[in-house]
Amino acid sequence: MCGICGFVGNKKGNWDRENIIEEMKDTIRHRGPDDGGSWLSENAALGFRRLSIIDLESGAQPMKNENGDKVLVFNGEIYNYQQLREELLQAGHIFATHSDTEVLIHGYEEWGGDMLNRLRGMFAFVIWDEEKKELFAARDYFGIKPLYYTVVGESLVFASEIKSILKYPEYKKELNEQALEQFLSFQYSALEETFFKGIYRLEPGSFLRWRSGSIILEIQKYFEPTLKPEEGKTGKEWLSAVDEVIKNSVKAHEIADVEIGTFLSGGVDSGLIASEFGGKRAYTVGFGQEKSKYNEIQYAKETADQCSLEHRGRRIREQEFWEAVPEVLYYMDEPLGDASAVALYFLSMEAAKDVKVVVSGEGADELFGGYRIYCEPEALRRYQMLPKGLRIKLARLAEHFPNLKGKNFLIRGSKSLEERFIGNANIFSMEERRELLKNYTGARSPQSFLEEDYDRTADLRDADRMQEIDLRHWLPGDILQKADRMSMANSLEVRVPFLDREVFEVSRHLPANMKQRGRVTKYILRKAAAFKLDANTSERPKLGFPVPIRHWICSEEGQNRMRQAFSSPAAKQYFRQEKLTQLLEEHLAKHKDNSRKLWTIYTFCIWYGIYFSES
Repeated sequence: MCGICGFVGNKKGNWDRENIIEEMKDTIRHRGPDDGGSWLSENAALGFRRLSIIDLESGAQPMKNENGDKVLVFNGEIYNYQQLREELLQAGHIFATHSDTEVLIHGYEEWGGDMLNRLRGMFAFVIWDEEKKELFAARDYFGIKPLYYTVVGESLVFASEIKSILKYPEYKKELNEQALEQFLSFQYSALEETFFKGIYRLEPGSFLRWRSGSIILEIQKYFEPTLKPEEGKTGKEWLSAVDEVIKNSVKAHEIADVEIGTFLSGGVDSGLIASEFGGKRAYTVGFGQEKSKYNEIQYAKETADQCSLEHRGRRIREQEFWEAVPEVLYYMDEPLGDASAVALYFLSMEAAKDVKVVVSGEGADELFGGYRIYCEPEALRRYQMLPKGLRIKLARLAEHFPNLKGKNFLIRGSKSLEERFIGNANIFSMEERRELLKNYTGARSPQSFLEEDYDRTADLRDADRMQEIDLRHWLPGDILQKADRMSMANSLEVRVPFLDREVFEVSRHLPANMKQRGRVTKYILRKAAAFKLDANTSERPKLGFPVPIRHWICSEEGQNRMRQAFSSPAAKQYFRQEKLTQLLEEHLAKHKDNSRKLWTIYTFCIWYGIYFSES
């Protein structure tokens, strides 16, 4: 919907606060090209860029309460704002608009921080109390909308995107090398402190308080995405509950005063949303020829026809893919080793030609157990009955045979869940990180990083433990990060009906057999889809927005771009270049598929050139 930014507290330098807030706003203009506003007092400067979707005539921000002592900037949508507005009217609050924004400011007056548990939606907002000289900020339950902050001297600076904070004169830019180390394993920025030293992300389901004149932040969690599987219900009862809550969520997510479209792949997640969708437009992108495994356009067209939707598909060519990478990484703020972000950039660009809002299927895999890796614990169960010492010996033996069938099974089967699973991406091991990096910082291992999560979920079955780790880390760090950035880069709002508190409240209680059965994932979601879509859609295995980087790295264009990145200042400063060359040559010779490792390093080098090059 929008972009927000600002700073509160006491500045040190002799610089113009009004000019700086304008620069911060301009940097995130893409998030809200329709309108912009600022509010300044002696101790605060708040900025806002608007993408008009609800209450087009009013709802401008920053927004004050009727007394003028509280000011709010807000990014997101509150889907139950009309019900909350009625409660607040009955409590005596006076409204000047029909916007969800004003519901937030009156809700904070009425309920304080307890308001957060009443909200249904996606949000990141900041409220400045001019009388108390106190700031309150909050981020939604799953991390759909971003919020970053830093404390500089006696000031707190915040924004929807890091690039806006970089405009603040007293912040000195410096690379966080521990973030780089974790990135090499997770493929996304995994730490609370970002790639920019001293700039932090407010974690999902958290709020922050800060009082002017203090350097102490109060940060608290108000929501945790914990799983609590239950037995007792029949399959029919689960099916009815899932079908009803998804139907209601899609309807709630369609509230807008502008036309809404939908993203559509050939899979069950977006297909189920499309079957309930009340709009008329659907959008897809793909790679390669029509029947390529990297191209779902034809499958999506078939689903669109079943749902009576107008469908537009665009095939992305290799040359335009490579050319878009720097722009994608500029908008991402931090490096992301997930090539599907580029595809999502083009998909958002296509949809933004017609609409300002789309609904999309993010979150279904994390809520309903959709990743195929969640079937691994059951597949390994019998093998792991063997003594661990024997399994370790078999794994070491397998490592010496590059083409051995079942090699990966033997290696992964020799490890505990905590050793082998850090999320949907596991790019470089600790040993590989040490060999690759010039300046090893001693950053925590991924296993140490996730230790508390594994301790907390010790009483769950392995697949549920994996799912909860993805809910807390992979979902906000990769999936939602790229969804927000790539859509907002094109001034498009993405809404995610699966990531709704009411949907989660049903899905968190699903027992094992409603999620995985053999090699079938998202079992109950597929059953719900089978009543509305044909078997080609409801039963299609997950592809996950596939991008042919494995092949494109081997093309002349790909090789040239890789070699250029691996001789860049970033590569020379942070990596052992002979190791980069080795990874590339192994891949080109088809000795190993190093595409994900190469892409992860490549994106860091390109991103570093954008944000840290001398020019």
